[in-house]
Amino acid sequence: LLSSSAETLLDDFLLTYTVFMTTDDLCQALLRQYPFIECCIHGNHQGKEDDSDVSCRKRKVLHLVSQWTSLYKDWLHEDEHLKQFLKTIYRNVLDDVYEYPILEKDLKEFQKILGMHRRHTVDEYSPHRKNKTFFHQFSVKENWLQHRGTMNETEEIFCRVYITEHSYVSVKAQVSTSAQEILKIVAEKIQYPEEELALVTVAFSGEKHELQPNDLAISKSLESSSRMFVYRKDLTDSLNPFAENEELQQRSVRILGINTWDLALELTNFDWSLFNAIHEQELIYFTFSRQGSAENTENLSLLLQRCNEVQLWVATEILLCSQLCKRVQLVKKFIKIAAHCKAQRNLNSFFAIVMGLNTASVSRLSQTWEKIPGKFKKLFTELESLTDPSLNHKAYRDAFKKMKSPKIPFMPLLLKDVTFIHEGNKTFLDNLVNFEKLHMIADTVRSLRHCRNNQFGNEVPSKEHHELKPYVHHLHVIDNQQALFELSHRIEPRV
Repeated sequence: LLSSSAETLLDDFLLTYTVFMTTDDLCQALLRQYPFIECCIHGNHQGKEDDSDVSCRKRKVLHLVSQWTSLYKDWLHEDEHLKQFLKTIYRNVLDDVYEYPILEKDLKEFQKILGMHRRHTVDEYSPHRKNKTFFHQFSVKENWLQHRGTMNETEEIFCRVYITEHSYVSVKAQVSTSAQEILKIVAEKIQYPEEELALVTVAFSGEKHELQPNDLAISKSLESSSRMFVYRKDLTDSLNPFAENEELQQRSVRILGINTWDLALELTNFDWSLFNAIHEQELIYFTFSRQGSAENTENLSLLLQRCNEVQLWVATEILLCSQLCKRVQLVKKFIKIAAHCKAQRNLNSFFAIVMGLNTASVSRLSQTWEKIPGKFKKLFTELESLTDPSLNHKAYRDAFKKMKSPKIPFMPLLLKDVTFIHEGNKTFLDNLVNFEKLHMIADTVRSLRHCRNNQFGNEVPSKEHHELKPYVHHLHVIDNQQALFELSHRIEPRV
């Protein structure tokens, strides 16, 4: 591999090396390769090489290292093995540059690389560092996902505030956001008087702790490994706005006054921020489930969760609307939003909305669907055809291929492709690495680059809907299928 000049082959290797070796393994292999060349020029190896051959081979090793660090950027900046490796090989280049002046350019390149890693190490959150938003997801089914290293107060967290055991509001806020600010976001979302609510951390043991207005809510929940709930002020019970207050059930109709293109655009902007943060290597870690993969797939997991949340949001909004005429309008609205997401090349939300409309608790609403106009039914049928899984999702693949970049793919299908390649081909053949398998995986993963060749335009929703961004960023969903079915049968009982 090191003697090959094929950039594609090199890229294949760098994208997939974690399939069969760790970062430490690769560092050790490269260090062995570099001194091995020294042995050749001192005559300790049969077949002595001249200076030009030695310098050429040295440069190939250095080129691989440069490409590696360029590909992963800050992905590996906290890896101790890599830090030590870069220092060691830099000293080797420093020693060699006098004998091989051609390495001077490589030396300068390594000075830049070391400078980058030193900045990460010495002053991780320097004000001079380019701002970068990190998203972290706290899952109900797993322990809290801890951020590697010290968490910066200005860093943004994507978390859940539970309203009931089975419903929550997604909240994106800075670590330094106070409990009062988070409570205000949630109160507005569920249209409940803020003064009647309290933000409470609930540990997995069931122990409750009310947060004071100025408490750093996210930090407090992290410290106690607990979830955040909104309770009534007296802490006697959690809210159940879906079942107890008929007026609050009508909150869904707020969406009817929002321009569908603007709403789709805000969904796309949010999805793009998540998609653009995914590193290609996350797909490898996610598929091969290597040790420590949870902390290496944060952004990918967030986009997958977002797809699920949008699907649940569609069902929640429709099933909370008890008036038939307005429910019909909502279904029409979501069909139009799905069409706009497709037009904006956001296949993540497109699939999620179509799946939300097709979920069993919504599709059974015969009275609602009977009143949907024929042109909307026809449009929905056309949209559904793109989600048809037959012939290995041929309809979707053909349509997606024709779309220009930038575009957001339906990530579960991309992961399915990588998994299919992995499970259908052996990683090793006769104790040798199966590079054909790695090439297929790398080729699939590389499709992310094509999707992100360009940035989305600066188009923003019209200013008349100032509440649109918080509405989309803080989705209120019911994530329990049984609860959704109960709502479905309540608004349209089985005949």
